[in-house]
Amino acid sequence: MRYNTIRKTDISNGPGVRVSVFMQGCAFHCFNCFNPNTWDFNGGKDFTDEVIERVLELAAPDYIRGLSVLGGEPMHPLNIEGTTRLIKAFRAAYPKKDIWVWSGFLFDRDLFDKEVMTCIDVLVDGQYKDELHDFRLEWRGSSNQRVIDVPASLREGKVVSYLVEERAKTR
Repeated sequence: MRYNTIRKTDISNGPGVRVSVFMQGCAFHCFNCFNPNTWDFNGGKDFTDEVIERVLELAAPDYIRGLSVLGGEPMHPLNIEGTTRLIKAFRAAYPKKDIWVWSGFLFDRDLFDKEVMTCIDVLVDGQYKDELHDFRLEWRGSSNQRVIDVPASLREGKVVSYLVEERAKTR
């Protein structure tokens, strides 16, 4: 498995200041994708235990609210094992920080039964569709994509939308 980039202070991929990891490799190739340099599964750099340790170090400061994992496609069969290792290590190290993941796969069709879902707070799912692009959307590029509260969805057995206003009250 490979990764493309690590952003040590990202403010555009989820709420607050975050560490973001862009995985390498995607088979969807969405038209007008914002990150086509992550499509090639052979590009990027080796994703190793040292990379996970580096991400954990970068996330240590109190001002880091959480981890964002994007791509490429972090949930692709070639990437999901490494994505799971990263997310489980982050959850163990920082149980009070949140984890956001972006995937072209759908939660209720493809991902709900994956082990990694038990550690994710928010999943933005669905492939980007250029014809549904809307600049007003928060944390997603097209209106078909959903911002999902994963723990609530797993508890209720159905997709539950992440409500920014409600979460802000509990933090």
